[in-house]
Amino acid sequence: MAALTLGALGVVYGDIGTSPLYALKEVFHTGHVAVTPDNILGVLSLVFWTMTIIVSLKYVLLILRADNHGEGGLIAMLALATHAVSDRPLTHRVLMSVGMFGTAIFYGDGVITPAISVLSAVEGLEVAAPQLHSAIIPITLVVMLGLFAVQRFGTGGIGKAFGPITLVWFFVLIALGLPHVIDNPSVLRALNPLYAVGFFAEHQGLAFIALGAVVLCVTGGEALYADLGHFGKKPIRLAWYGLVMPALVVNYFGQGAMLLDAPDAIENPFYRMAPAWALLPLVVLSTAATVIASQALITAAFSVTKQAIQLGLLPRMRVLHTSVRDTGQIYLPFVNWGLFVFIILAVALFKSSSNLASAYGIAVTLDMTITTVMTFYVIRFGWKYHWALCVAATGFFLVIDVAFFSSNMLKLLAGGWFPLVIGIGMFALMTTWREGRRIMSEHLRTEAIDLRSFLDAVFVSPPVRVSGTAVFLSSEQGLTPNALMHNLKHNKVLHEHNLFVTVRHHDIPWIGFDDRIAMDPLGHDCWQVTLNYGFKNDPDVPEALKLLRGRGVPLDDMDTSYFLSRDIVIPTAGDGMAMWREKLFAGMHHNASGAADFLYLPTNRVVELGSKVEI
Repeated sequence: MAALTLGALGVVYGDIGTSPLYALKEVFHTGHVAVTPDNILGVLSLVFWTMTIIVSLKYVLLILRADNHGEGGLIAMLALATHAVSDRPLTHRVLMSVGMFGTAIFYGDGVITPAISVLSAVEGLEVAAPQLHSAIIPITLVVMLGLFAVQRFGTGGIGKAFGPITLVWFFVLIALGLPHVIDNPSVLRALNPLYAVGFFAEHQGLAFIALGAVVLCVTGGEALYADLGHFGKKPIRLAWYGLVMPALVVNYFGQGAMLLDAPDAIENPFYRMAPAWALLPLVVLSTAATVIASQALITAAFSVTKQAIQLGLLPRMRVLHTSVRDTGQIYLPFVNWGLFVFIILAVALFKSSSNLASAYGIAVTLDMTITTVMTFYVIRFGWKYHWALCVAATGFFLVIDVAFFSSNMLKLLAGGWFPLVIGIGMFALMTTWREGRRIMSEHLRTEAIDLRSFLDAVFVSPPVRVSGTAVFLSSEQGLTPNALMHNLKHNKVLHEHNLFVTVRHHDIPWIGFDDRIAMDPLGHDCWQVTLNYGFKNDPDVPEALKLLRGRGVPLDDMDTSYFLSRDIVIPTAGDGMAMWREKLFAGMHHNASGAADFLYLPTNRVVELGSKVEI
């Protein structure tokens, strides 16, 4: 438990743990909120109760209960919600679209978070040495380049240091804030929610605008749920209540206590809390902490992309496993360098953490809102709780989420458009791929030949049978693969044993070996085989087919041949996708499935078309 809790510190809380670098500063940065004692206490009260309600109550107590076979995250929640309303087609379609958009907007968050975190840490150099102002952006870009360059080596070795470094970081947060709280204990009055209420009552519209910056104190809250499968509920809860929240509260209140005595420190209150001799070491530690926070988000982007691919929401991409023991450690080159390009673009475009804060928040609050909505359908239709209890439990959080989202929408023209553009672009790709595959599958089912009927016709005048086992991989069960027809046409032979294999991905995280394989005899030593995988499983066709040994199917590695067919993209006739989306799908499909219509691999190695082929 201690090891899991320490690991949760490094992976789960890296993002929210670095928010004191910029959150309180940004509330006052615009100049709209005056740095007065009443405003300082009001904002601190807002920060404390925002963390309490959104993180402590919503995510840690409620959302963590909604695990999908031990897994969490927006895709896991999407699977739970859509399964709960499977008997309501219209609701199912709406939830699927909403969940897909939430997943797409996550990539916008994945760009902004590393940029604002690392940039805010490096900006500490300016406090120690103002003449280094011009070096902040180049140093940030170098740190980013190094971070993304090492991704291909995997996070295993780096991950071992994440927990201890983050542990030191949280103790430093306490060490920075506690002396100021002791010097000015009157700041603890902000624990009273009436100060937050009074701030709203006095400023009204100005307080609503300030919510767009206050929400920065809970960025990373989604990681609590997303990393549920890695650590479990108890370690995540222990880490939050035992260290993370107390450290954050002490640091925020330390900043507030200092501002009560020295309002001019609002320029960078986090670094102004430290003595002069500690500034440079603090910048180094802050940079390390923000790199860890960025690493956690990059790793999450890899996992989310892989799950989206296996659920049929994105085209296949090259997935490299960086560990022989931990299947969760993966590296996707395209996603890695795509994120890097957009992060560099964000840093170059916005130039400072304050400007990036204007772009930050919309993606986070939108995902929080979507999670709350889907939670209602899970607890109402999945867990069968009374509707009044469900409305009360999720309605309270929904009002708060919508308030934060509405406030952040005021920053749309000031930079909030940036993550939205990324999210909308990803959503267009997902919907295009999903709809295109659906249209193509329907066409193939209409035009294809039934497999049983085809085999019965073939064996009226049987072809020459050759020794060995042929495995025909087909995307549609029960239909005759093109590869089989090409083999008969060109080679005029049929193997002694034939397996027609279809891989099925399901909306649950894991499927065990007991339920991995289903086998249906077709006669003439031919079988229809279905392989079942969850969206967290790693598909391994040769390994799964070994489960057929002892069922009358010889699968000697030297005598097994694999046949892969490329699906053909058929231009839409009549109703279908818009022309621009159809062309986009055709391009995506070409890249995902390769160029060959027929590929014969006399080897025990299964490859996906579009990746390197070794024969």
